[in-house]
Amino acid sequence: MRVMSLIFLLCCLQTVAQEKVRLWNGKEVRAKGVTLTAYRPSSSDGKGTAVIICPGGSYCWLGMKAEGREVAKWLQSCGITAFVLKYRVQGIVPYITHSRLLFRGHQYPDMRNDLERAIQYVREHAAEYGIAPDRVGVIGFSAGGHLSLSPILSKGTEARPAFIAAIYPVVSMSEPCAHKRSRRALLGERGRFDQRMRDSLSIEKHIPSDCPPVFLVSCKDDRVVKCRNSELLDSALTAQSVPHRHIQYRTGGHGFGASQTKRTAECRAWKEEFLKWLYERL
Repeated sequence: MRVMSLIFLLCCLQTVAQEKVRLWNGKEVRAKGVTLTAYRPSSSDGKGTAVIICPGGSYCWLGMKAEGREVAKWLQSCGITAFVLKYRVQGIVPYITHSRLLFRGHQYPDMRNDLERAIQYVREHAAEYGIAPDRVGVIGFSAGGHLSLSPILSKGTEARPAFIAAIYPVVSMSEPCAHKRSRRALLGERGRFDQRMRDSLSIEKHIPSDCPPVFLVSCKDDRVVKCRNSELLDSALTAQSVPHRHIQYRTGGHGFGASQTKRTAECRAWKEEFLKWLYERL
């Protein structure tokens, strides 16, 4: 009986973890693949904090394990309600075939629209999830870090998160340090050559004075997305007196997410530092 009860309990927990909604159902936007999966904690952090997670993947694909589900389960274990966002990306076939020269496919602003819709949805259903509407933040990794920062580019502030965590993020689309694959996937086959578009989506060029607090992590030895991206963002945030913290590790490289084993012990310490920063601010 005890074994059966344990199995039943585990099944119930799994059901909670797999609570998924299609964000554009009932809307004019045709994007059935855009989903938000909720991970509710067994007991909350007492502050009603929620975090929407944007996995990375160069805006071409999504790293749903280390930068999605593992992050959500970690936050869930800390009493924080987590949501994994599956947003629109270029896709591997369009990346290989350059098919967006003929067909629009997925490109900017699709990704940002998906995130802003996710923020809106979570706030609309705050009572249902037992969270505070003014404590909904975003965390993003790599290209997902660029996406997590993108709501600050919007003219309106209603879709801005309460806080942003950008982990080894893509930041610039115009500087020499720009991650070219992410830029092509986001801007499109033609748009990637448009300097005005590049500048308009370079986060470091558009930091508002009322930008939400930012937690930023980078690694000096990152060979995928150069740490110069985070340094540019750190400087821009400082210039606008935006509350933020930038941790730059010597080792860790790229793509470790919330993994307990990837890369180095040094870089994996970001999780504890993030929680400390978060609770000091909220």
